[in-house]
Amino acid sequence: MKEFTQLMGIRYPIIQAPMLGVTTPAMVAAVANAGGLGSLPLGGLSPEKALALIKETKAGTDRPFAVNLFAHALISEVNEEHIQKMEDYLEQIHRRHHLPFERKAISDYRFYNHLDQIDVLLDGQVSIISFTFGLPEPDVIERLHAQGIKVIGTATSVKEARLLDKAGVDAIVAQGIEAGGHRGTFIEGEPLPQVGLISLIPQVVDCVSIPVIAAGGLFDCRTIKAAFVLGAAAVQLGSYFIATDESAASEIYKERLLNSTDTSSELTRAFTGKWARGIRNSFMQEMKSSDLTIPYYTYQNSLTSALRDYGKTKGIGDLISLWAGQSASRGKRGSTQSLFQELIEQLEGEPNPVV
Repeated sequence: MKEFTQLMGIRYPIIQAPMLGVTTPAMVAAVANAGGLGSLPLGGLSPEKALALIKETKAGTDRPFAVNLFAHALISEVNEEHIQKMEDYLEQIHRRHHLPFERKAISDYRFYNHLDQIDVLLDGQVSIISFTFGLPEPDVIERLHAQGIKVIGTATSVKEARLLDKAGVDAIVAQGIEAGGHRGTFIEGEPLPQVGLISLIPQVVDCVSIPVIAAGGLFDCRTIKAAFVLGAAAVQLGSYFIATDESAASEIYKERLLNSTDTSSELTRAFTGKWARGIRNSFMQEMKSSDLTIPYYTYQNSLTSALRDYGKTKGIGDLISLWAGQSASRGKRGSTQSLFQELIEQLEGEPNPVV
């Protein structure tokens, strides 16, 4: 743990997970100022938007914080028939809610990945970058290390962890199946890893030579201590912070999260085309029974964005991607700082303090 905190320049080995659409610069700054590692989600955003969010975060803290990028491939070949059928289906749902539906030509879609953002991040003087959905290219890692930037990868299996270690990242997030939001899986053509965190941590720790960060289902002193006992050098919490004052989550999102149970969530590709854990709602169920082929991540994410925005504005929880982990109900309302401080007080109050 001390090795990890020294490596990242932070006081406590506790990371706030990057949650696109939920995490705000204010949340990141609050965690950083409290001595943890705040993580700013920038995946899929334009370089200009990414730089603006970095500047906003820096205005709230002079402490280190991480930025998170998506390292997925931007595929050039798509099945237009699948997209058209999905458009037809989504248009019916839009009509049900008296919402216009915009169809776009394939050539009009614009996506960004980490390669579009690296130059901006180097200029933005970021000290820590984490990656999800992929393995950063060797030249990318080399450029970042040359600037003194620490690199964190995300793995959902031992095989992925070995690849990240070999690639030269500085730490690895071991994401258990309990974790809310998108899976960090990046090996194509294999079954989706569904390994629980208690099983994943020691297996990853035993096969890599760098610090391992535990993520998935963590929410208090007991779960954090368990992760440390299993060999984790740090922990990453996401759902714990969704209902905070600084969160960008809508009120209906927060309510459903706090009223959820251990069985309320499931893995789905309905909203974005990539496997993610969220609280079950009617949109997920309808998509499951539609028998439609869900387009690749970037396209499906764009196709459902208007519907999700409408649901957020109108407070319709059945139209929103309610990303949450299996311990999501253990989140709390209040300021990010107060929730973070509560964790620290719990851990420091132990007979054998672990932080």
